[in-house]
Amino acid sequence: MGAARDIVEHAGVPRFLFSDFPLGNAAGKPHDAASQAATLDLALGLLESASAPRTTVQSPQRWSDDHGWKRDFDNIETLTAADLARLRAEHERHRAIARATAAEGGQP
Repeated sequence: MGAARDIVEHAGVPRFLFSDFPLGNAAGKPHDAASQAATLDLALGLLESASAPRTTVQSPQRWSDDHGWKRDFDNIETLTAADLARLRAEHERHRAIARATAAEGGQP
């Protein structure tokens, strides 16, 4: 599964489920169990059905009906100082959760 079609196909992987989603989201939309389950079903189906090497299947799921997300996703130039502060605080919260989980012997 991947979201960088050009890179993954250039590497010549035997089977590839391409999701036209932002990088880091190839397994489905965050916090969307239905999207993630559908992506997993497609990937497992591809493992069973690929009849030739370098087989690519494109997921029918869409990140958004507006293709502007490709221009705007993680584009720092479109963010205000307040947006950046909010994102930085959110990132630090996630890092703290990961550190606490690792300290408790779990997986970060």
